[in-house]
Amino acid sequence: MADRANGYEDYAEQFMLRRDKFIGPDAVREWARRLPPGADVLELGCGHGVISVVLVEAGLKLFAVEPSPTLLRAFQERFPGVETDCSPAEESAFFGRAFDAIVAWGVLFLMEEVAQRQVLSKAAAALRPGGRFLFTAPRENGEWIDILTQRPSRSLGAEAYETLLREAGCEVSSGGKDLGGNEYYEAVKL
Repeated sequence: MADRANGYEDYAEQFMLRRDKFIGPDAVREWARRLPPGADVLELGCGHGVISVVLVEAGLKLFAVEPSPTLLRAFQERFPGVETDCSPAEESAFFGRAFDAIVAWGVLFLMEEVAQRQVLSKAAAALRPGGRFLFTAPRENGEWIDILTQRPSRSLGAEAYETLLREAGCEVSSGGKDLGGNEYYEAVKL
């Protein structure tokens, strides 16, 4: 059976041991402060919950999508009340609902270009007006080998991401970098 988690099912245990819990939460915490109390938030590629804990602690209503069964089981043990979907983001129905915010931290660039484009389009469509989307990807267009899975990762580049989101009805801001130097983008549904 093919690994629908872009190699992360095969390396789930190693990922949980190696994932730096200090990289990402700072930027997500700041972003979450701008969301209304109790906002409905979809997390794509939740893993075992490093970013999720920030969203839960912020009092947001979290929904989580994760394609790795092993990572999702660990997530569910930490957050038993959160509704989950064990699917790749590009295949998920996003719970058949709209959201106030969507976050995809450290996941989009693991996907093939076609899947990235699908996820960006689906995320924009799933946002309520004024909804916020936060995701990470390098600003430069390029491909590299993922250090854990040894599979290709790719960035479409800032210009492509921003164009795709604008075409999907979002306003895109400049974003920034987290403590680990990961570049992120912020978009708001018009």
